[in-house]
Amino acid sequence: MENQILLIIGLVLSFFIAWNLGANDAATPCDTAVGARVITPKKAILLFAFFSAIGALSQGHMNITTISKGIVPVIDPYGAITITLAAGLWSTFCTWKGLEISMTYTIVGSVIGYAMIVYGSFEVEVLSRILISWVVSPLSGIVLAYALYKLLRKIFENVLEDKRFNKIISYALIGALCFSAYSFGANDVGNATGVYVAVTNEVLGLPDSSTMLLLTVLGSIGIAVGGLTWGRKVIETVAFKIVRIDVLSGLAAETTNALVVYLFTTIPYIYLGYGLPVSTSIVGIGAIVGTAFARGQGLVDKMTMVRLLVTWLITLPVTATISATLYMIFTNVVKLL
Repeated sequence: MENQILLIIGLVLSFFIAWNLGANDAATPCDTAVGARVITPKKAILLFAFFSAIGALSQGHMNITTISKGIVPVIDPYGAITITLAAGLWSTFCTWKGLEISMTYTIVGSVIGYAMIVYGSFEVEVLSRILISWVVSPLSGIVLAYALYKLLRKIFENVLEDKRFNKIISYALIGALCFSAYSFGANDVGNATGVYVAVTNEVLGLPDSSTMLLLTVLGSIGIAVGGLTWGRKVIETVAFKIVRIDVLSGLAAETTNALVVYLFTTIPYIYLGYGLPVSTSIVGIGAIVGTAFARGQGLVDKMTMVRLLVTWLITLPVTATISATLYMIFTNVVKLL
């Protein structure tokens, strides 16, 4: 009975995390198309909600395994609750401030805080691969977006001012938004629901595959609701306050973001048995910055970038501390009862 109550509380918190994911990270697939003014924020969020759900349902299981059993052997019900609560509090605060954060950093940081209290350590090999991917993925975004923009600029140099060409590129940018939303759903739904695999298995007696499907459905619904209800705030920060985005740079940046996130989700899963949860937001920002470098110096708003970088850097230690503190408080209160 106790585990059933904890599962219900946990699934509510899991939906809360998924809502935060949609609210904060809807900016990642939508930012360039909105910033280039080829689609309204509302329409962009609707596309985001639809295609992120498809990505989550199709490939979300690849990263759920990483979060649920990769960093620590197993996450107990109290741990699952404190991890999601810590991540939810931090992400809600940052979304309220209009700051795009890495939900991947948030969840992994919360899991690390739990791991240090319960196990005194964590799976170094898995975590090291995740940390390496966090460095490689944004750098890949910067380099690939830079190269892709230069290539597109060279190929279409003679037709850049043609209205019909810009209309075609606008449609291509919307297509890139859809691909990026799909990749986001595949990579990030595990952040919302991965910590509940063990307890859901135990309480409901379902096999891993059924459990992951159930949690993925819950996560994809939460992501969609979050994007539709509160996604606009962070989208406006990323779309308009970092760099001025045109249609061609938007296409290069969004295609890059979608491809990098998709590859980090899929290829490690094929060879290692689990995907690598990268920060879709940081890859997306890296891609935008890459196109800005390709277009010339002085285009990036340095103050906005500093605010985002500081937020990203402190996310891991802040969420680890919150998670560890909440777990100690929670378990001590339970003992007293």
